[in-house]
Amino acid sequence: MNFLRGVMGGQSAGPQTSGAETVQKLCDRVASSTLLDDRRDAVRALKALSKKYRLEVGSQAMEHLVNVLQTDRSDSEIIGYALDTLCNLISNEVEEEEPADESEEENAQKTNSDDLAGQFAEIFIKQQENLTLLLSLLEEFDFHVRWPAVKLLTALLKNQGQQVQQIILVSPMGVSRMMDLLADSREVIRNDGLLLLQQLTKANAAIQKIVAFENAFERLLDIITEEGMSDGGIVVEDCLLLLLNLMKNNSSNQNFFKEGSYIQRMKPWFEVAEDNSGWSAQKVTNLHLMLQLVRVLVSPVNPPGATSSCQKSAFQCGLLQQLCTILMATGVPADILTETINTVSEVIRGSQVNQDYFASVNAPSNPPRPAIVVLLMSMVNERQPFVLRCAVLYCFQCFLYKNQKGQAEIVTTLLPATIDANSISAGQLLCGGLFSTDSLSNWCAAVALAHALQDNSLQKEQLLRVQLATSLGNPPVSLLQQCTNILSQGSKVQTRVGLLMLLSTWMTNCPIAVTHFLHNQTNVPFLTAQISENLGEEEQLVQGLCALLLGICIYYNENSLENYTKEKLKQLIEKRIGKEIFIEKLAYISKHELYSRAGQKPQPSYNSPEQMLFDHEFTKLVKELEVLITKAVQKSSEDEKKEEEVKKSLEQHDSIVNQYKELIREQDMQLNELKKQVTTLTNQNEQSQTTITQQTSQIQQLRDQYNLLKVQGKPLESQHHIHNEAAQINGIQPKADAEEIGRLQEEIEKLKKQHDQLEGQLAEKESVIDKLPIAVGEAASGDNDSASASMKISELESRLAALDDENQKLKDQVQLLTDEQKTLNQQLASTNSTVAILETDKRKLQQEVTESKKEQDDLLVLLADQDQKIFGFKNKLKELGEPVEDEDDLESADQEDDDDDELS
Repeated sequence: MNFLRGVMGGQSAGPQTSGAETVQKLCDRVASSTLLDDRRDAVRALKALSKKYRLEVGSQAMEHLVNVLQTDRSDSEIIGYALDTLCNLISNEVEEEEPADESEEENAQKTNSDDLAGQFAEIFIKQQENLTLLLSLLEEFDFHVRWPAVKLLTALLKNQGQQVQQIILVSPMGVSRMMDLLADSREVIRNDGLLLLQQLTKANAAIQKIVAFENAFERLLDIITEEGMSDGGIVVEDCLLLLLNLMKNNSSNQNFFKEGSYIQRMKPWFEVAEDNSGWSAQKVTNLHLMLQLVRVLVSPVNPPGATSSCQKSAFQCGLLQQLCTILMATGVPADILTETINTVSEVIRGSQVNQDYFASVNAPSNPPRPAIVVLLMSMVNERQPFVLRCAVLYCFQCFLYKNQKGQAEIVTTLLPATIDANSISAGQLLCGGLFSTDSLSNWCAAVALAHALQDNSLQKEQLLRVQLATSLGNPPVSLLQQCTNILSQGSKVQTRVGLLMLLSTWMTNCPIAVTHFLHNQTNVPFLTAQISENLGEEEQLVQGLCALLLGICIYYNENSLENYTKEKLKQLIEKRIGKEIFIEKLAYISKHELYSRAGQKPQPSYNSPEQMLFDHEFTKLVKELEVLITKAVQKSSEDEKKEEEVKKSLEQHDSIVNQYKELIREQDMQLNELKKQVTTLTNQNEQSQTTITQQTSQIQQLRDQYNLLKVQGKPLESQHHIHNEAAQINGIQPKADAEEIGRLQEEIEKLKKQHDQLEGQLAEKESVIDKLPIAVGEAASGDNDSASASMKISELESRLAALDDENQKLKDQVQLLTDEQKTLNQQLASTNSTVAILETDKRKLQQEVTESKKEQDDLLVLLADQDQKIFGFKNKLKELGEPVEDEDDLESADQEDDDDDELS
């Protein structure tokens, strides 16, 4: 009760005791009453006391309220009272009746109330079944049950978010029941369901994915469309906040959103009327969230593939075109215009197609001006808001990011041949901002111009041609010289930092620019004087950048100027400054408090103009150059000579290695050819064996037929028929055998020639391989200073050993082929002898056939004579009157007898 006294303030003990007793009696009635009406009245009374006597109701009645939810599920009224009571205990909502001005005691009570809500929420979810029971109540359609259940779940998530999320994750259909709230026809439940899902999806990627795959995108976009999109009310804002929760830092949901073609459905959000006056605060909020949603999809921190695909979809569906329309429209609020510029920046960043389209956008002015020129006019105008100028700079940087075509177009507007006096170009605006009296314009113009030179050596050389007219009667000076002149005049820190960043970017990896810079005799003394002075903290950054610029002059020096060679500049540093002090001053850059902040993300985000000192891309350049310059300054002339000697020896080793590589390539080609030849010979060998097998089977068939003819001794006609078949076989087949034998002999000759060629090639390879180890040994012994070269040579020796193994395998294969060739020759010799025997048998058979033909002809002549004599005898018998039966009559009589038998 001491805690209750702290909560209730300085009240007397009487009401506290009375309140506690009342709560106790009501809890007893809830626990012991058998009538539902009595329990319902008791719960209603607890609900009425739950705000005034929060501690007593929470500590005594929570268990009874949970029992009511379990046992009295059939009565929606008592369930509703119980849920409302629990919601009053766990919710942190501040009542509207409370005055705006609160005393310290009231603030302490509010803090204690928040702690009390967290404690009650922890007690409620300690039993996981309580939350499962609450999720099941979401399925009830009764308004008095479903609505307080939604509010209670929201309160639990606010107080014990992570614990509740983990329980919901393992609860079957838990997320699905919450998603069903979006389909409720009652707007109050649907709107509170949106607030519940907002709390549910905070900082939990697993739940975010489940909600997205429960068709959340489709439902939310439908609600936004139904509510009037950007002209809608607070419901649209809640939907957009939920969408941001689902997709921020969640690449899976972003990809799902893109694959579902939902980016196309965002285009109507940004359709603004011609009359843009009278924007409501809610519309500004809605449109701001919509732009943030687009930026989430194309953010530079996303995986590059995901960002590029979303950028492509934004262009194809016309979303980029719609954003550019807002960009060039009039009457748009400043904060919406700023956020639109930032959004367009990230939609075009690194996308060549989108960058080309943005370059073609014109402002609706007379005459039309490119959008880039209009934006740069705002950037160099000191009367424009600071955040707007930062957004324009970011847009220009994104337009030039990995866009060499755009860089060339910007630099071209500065060249003398392309300057048009009648129109304002981007180059003229940048030069005007670079040399204006506003330090922020100086810095922005210098950074913008540096991005036009980023990783583009050609444009760095082109910019050296730019000449500026300083005043009447004086000759023009180069842009490079004018930058150094302004540096030496001692302008503001922000201006000098911007110019030094521009010069450092310009001269990096551009020896011609370094030569131009060193050609002016006053530049190097100015840099050394700046570095060697002992100045305040504000000037330390300038000193570090001067050291960086002088280091670039050393590292990228081609030694074309005798007075400012690498060695002389190093000696100058050692005498005037000291190597240690120079390196210490160089380290001032990366130690600056704003350096790490600028390196976090590409977009420049600063609270005030004075904080704009570093550019994101420049921080990357410093990381690369700081190590290189430190090594270059610390090296002595002897070290450099040794390095040059090592480089030369490495180049020699590289040439030797390249020779070996060429030799190995040739040997690999020869090995491949030999392998192909071996494969061809193997195939030919298999074909030859197949042919010999066929020949052997045919010969065996002929032998069998011949033996049958000898053994059987058939009659004359059948023997004659067999002789004819044998003659046909033996008349055709021997020709085919002879042709096949001739072909085999030719193939054998070819195999012999190929065998000789293979042996010659192998002999050449062996001689080359015998020479290789000697060459490798000489190279290794002559160049032991380079460890990498010796490793390469050892690799070559291992490759040569492998080649020896391959050659040995080829020799074995050739030997096998030689043996197979000998076997083939023997088989062919036996085949030739067999064919000769068959030919002799054929001749004998032909003679026998001829003799049988003669005997058959003699028999036919005898039979013809006998038939003539019989015919003559029959005629004489007829003349004598003797009956004679002809063969035809006998045949007809036999036929009639057969017919009679069939009829019977």
